[in-house]
Amino acid sequence: MPVPTFPPFPDDVPTHPLLVIDYELLRSGDSREKERLWAAATELGFWYLKNHGADEEVDGMFDMGADATAIPMEEKMKFEQGDTGFSFGFKVPGACVVDAAGTLDTVEFLNIAKDDALAYPKPARRSYPNAVNAWMNSTITPFVRKSLEVNDTFLEIFNEKLGLPEGALDKLHTGSGEFSGSEARLIKRPAGMPTDQLGLGAHTDFGSLSFLHNRLGGLQVLPPGVEEWQYVKPLPGHAICNVGDALSIMSGGILRSNIHRVAPPPGDQSSLERWSLVFFQRPGNSVVLRALTDQSPVIDQAVKNSDGRINFNPGQTAEEWFVRRVKHKRTNNYKDPETWRAGRGTEQGRA
Repeated sequence: MPVPTFPPFPDDVPTHPLLVIDYELLRSGDSREKERLWAAATELGFWYLKNHGADEEVDGMFDMGADATAIPMEEKMKFEQGDTGFSFGFKVPGACVVDAAGTLDTVEFLNIAKDDALAYPKPARRSYPNAVNAWMNSTITPFVRKSLEVNDTFLEIFNEKLGLPEGALDKLHTGSGEFSGSEARLIKRPAGMPTDQLGLGAHTDFGSLSFLHNRLGGLQVLPPGVEEWQYVKPLPGHAICNVGDALSIMSGGILRSNIHRVAPPPGDQSSLERWSLVFFQRPGNSVVLRALTDQSPVIDQAVKNSDGRINFNPGQTAEEWFVRRVKHKRTNNYKDPETWRAGRGTEQGRA
């Protein structure tokens, strides 16, 4: 299906510039590009990525998402996430809350487990409707593999910069040989929604790395020391990547998991249906989230110099951290602002 044409992103809204990182230069071992990636990951925790080579897979994933979300609601509900903290499957609009007041979300999304994509046709974590399975071999599994390749490149560079033993971060992620919360997510915000209604509330990401593809505006960041939310402008052919809580905790806060949210698209884009695609990479389920102070003097010193607002030893495995955060976003589990805060991550320490 041809890539649709959209109204341009407006010039009169506040945007935050991100460093543009060249994936091909990273793969070739370019030391200057590695330093630029390090600067992006430690200062804001967000960056653009060009030459990632995933354009064909990304386009296919958007086509798959259109097919999957077009099935009847009755069929979707057979594959719904539920309220226990299980993430994989459909989430319908209004199934989650976006703030402490219990405001309902406006987006629909489909999460496909990395473990299912790599094990197909054998189910690993759950089953999916035929409208999803029809795309698994041709599109979903190749996208997951490409996303893992990109994120593993980042992990290798961060491993070196943090002074960790060779392969330490890989061993905690794809090298762990166990299931994880890693997943591909298609997100759909319907057309004609109120222009003041958030799609996703302010949060930090649960896991280690996010590989995001947008065609319309909507993503906003709150940079350190800034009080006004700023849009991140989508650039054709560029992914938006960011660090999540798990990797920030492991690094003793050196790698930044920055707060962000999804607002309505700005300007003439606001009335359109908005799609985004992201691959979330997370540690193996049994990995205990903690700063790797015993493996790196760099991380050890960072923790000693921290201001104490972030707990670098939360006492949870990656799976427990993930399940807790998913569960407490669900509308059926919301009781009051305290239950909302029970689902918070490292952004709560920065509040």
